[in-house]
Amino acid sequence: MRFRCCFSILSAFALIADAQQPAPQGSPIAAARTEIPMPGPPPPKAVTGAVTPTTVTPTWETQKGARTYVLGIPAPRGQIVDRNGQPLAQTRVGYNLALAFPTPLKFTDSELRRFAEQQIMLARSLTGRPISVTEEQLQKHYKNRGAIPMLLKEAQDLSMMEIEKVRQQKSEALILQPVYQRFYPQGELAGHILGYTGRAGRALEGPVENNELLWPEAEGRDGLEQSFDDQLKGKVGQMNISFDAAGKKSSEQIVLPPQPGFNVVTTLDANLQRLCEETLAKGCKRGALVLIDATNGEILAMASYPMVNPNWWIPFMGQTQFDVLRNDPNNPLVPRAFRSSYPPGSTFKVFVGLAAMQSGKVLPGDEFSCPPSIEIGNLTFRNWKREHAGDLSFVDALTQSCNPYFYQVGQRIGAQPIVDYSLRLGMGVRTGIPLASETNGRIPTQEYMLKTHKRAFMPGDVANLSIGQGDTLVSPLQMAQAMAAIGNGGMLYQTRLVQQVQGLDNQIVNAYSARVRTMIDIDKKVRDTLREAMVQVVASRAGTAGRASVPGIQVAGKTGTAQWGPKNNERTAAWFAGFAPADKPKYAFAALYEGEADNDDVHGGTQAAPLIGKVLREIYKTEKKSKKTKTKKSDDEDPEMEKDVDADVDEDGVPVRRARPVND
Repeated sequence: MRFRCCFSILSAFALIADAQQPAPQGSPIAAARTEIPMPGPPPPKAVTGAVTPTTVTPTWETQKGARTYVLGIPAPRGQIVDRNGQPLAQTRVGYNLALAFPTPLKFTDSELRRFAEQQIMLARSLTGRPISVTEEQLQKHYKNRGAIPMLLKEAQDLSMMEIEKVRQQKSEALILQPVYQRFYPQGELAGHILGYTGRAGRALEGPVENNELLWPEAEGRDGLEQSFDDQLKGKVGQMNISFDAAGKKSSEQIVLPPQPGFNVVTTLDANLQRLCEETLAKGCKRGALVLIDATNGEILAMASYPMVNPNWWIPFMGQTQFDVLRNDPNNPLVPRAFRSSYPPGSTFKVFVGLAAMQSGKVLPGDEFSCPPSIEIGNLTFRNWKREHAGDLSFVDALTQSCNPYFYQVGQRIGAQPIVDYSLRLGMGVRTGIPLASETNGRIPTQEYMLKTHKRAFMPGDVANLSIGQGDTLVSPLQMAQAMAAIGNGGMLYQTRLVQQVQGLDNQIVNAYSARVRTMIDIDKKVRDTLREAMVQVVASRAGTAGRASVPGIQVAGKTGTAQWGPKNNERTAAWFAGFAPADKPKYAFAALYEGEADNDDVHGGTQAAPLIGKVLREIYKTEKKSKKTKTKKSDDEDPEMEKDVDADVDEDGVPVRRARPVND
């Protein structure tokens, strides 16, 4: 009896799982190169030459046991990398345990049952896993698909220890099936962005047919894995398996090796992504943080917390595990950075100021009073301060986040300019990143008001709109995108998450270049006024975001705090958004902190601003170290040079004054 199965030959193409070969030296893909070790004996050479799939025809019409199957070999998926080539998603060779039946297939039902029970007991002892196969599953597979080993579902993706135990057993019936398996070397990093993969289609149960796959192909289920599924999938290879007239397997040949899929190069910086995720993990229970390159619209980091690890879905996730995630009150499955939207609160005042000053209906120097409350129609709208702050210009009003100033500005200019400029800054519509279910957010237009509230904008509606409350909703990604446009002078770039798709021949298959979606010709005086006000929010004693300050760097931003969610479970959304450095923005950012339902002591200045402060201080500390290293290599420095002992900083990078030693 012959047990040797078709999967023994798969090591001939196992190393194709390094889907990044070849790549140009120094390219992002080349930097991500990894060698995937293939356990087992040296691979046999693939068969090429005269044998082609078109020459293979079934022979069972003339000889009862003789036949040849043409089967597909699934291809390894291409990898996903960050902008510097750090791998985020790759393919490796994994091993599943399968039950191979002796050929020819002549077991009676009772013989088959005894054979399977014996082997399954052995499999349990070798792996320690609760492996089971029903009588119906066993009989159906043996009858229809006995020529192909039967996968033991509970014994997929074996560990190295399990693999070694199976090999030492040297069982001809329990065999190791090498398969291409997705894995995510950085674990949770960018998990919401990458998505995950799953088995395409259901397991086959009918008779073996030509051109079916040796094992189910992986398909993207969410994130970039889903959006770029066609590009990441490779080309299926082919294997011929022949049986002689007696029904014994006589040969197996790889006719066409599979070709790996293309590689996707993202705009993400893995180090910045990790920094943002770690900052969220330490600073909140639920939230989001986005960093965008203000000069071209590339997303450098887009973090949501809680996070998910795509490896949880490899090789598959059971229903019990999924239910735990789905029922978690913190909703880890929701990528808050781009799939959730929140009332923007006072961050929206930046855009109201832009609309007011650009329209010419309010000048930068115009002053409005800032009392504790103000009457609009038959409603009373309050300020967050209880005392009268006097008459304030835009700079002072934004610095102090004076609500009455913006109530009055809104009444003067009306809703339409605010709506128009908000839409031109990319709010109320998806940014267009290649991720499914991105939120639109919401900018309430006149049409929306009529459809939803059965009325046009009323003075009270405009008052709420003027401070980012009411029906307005913005995602953290949209907020960072809008702040980038404010910072760079009015250019709303197409926000990008992917730079390019690369082929194995080192050619760029698709490139996604920077392009401007909308250009707002912001008046220089207006631009300077906005920048000055946002800098004062962080730098001034009267400002609300002092905890976002960075030594030696001017940070421009605006805090915001808004009530959010259903009335019976209302929470506070705390914001901080802006750009840095203020004079020549490189980074545009938005941080969102979700408060607890029973906690009113949540504010943008105390919860969200510190998140950005920690991220920016770490970024500029790293950049400073990098510059010092380069300078040290290029300059001849005196190692005995006196160091400035006053330059000490605490763990957040904030300067700490220390006493100089006194010579006695």
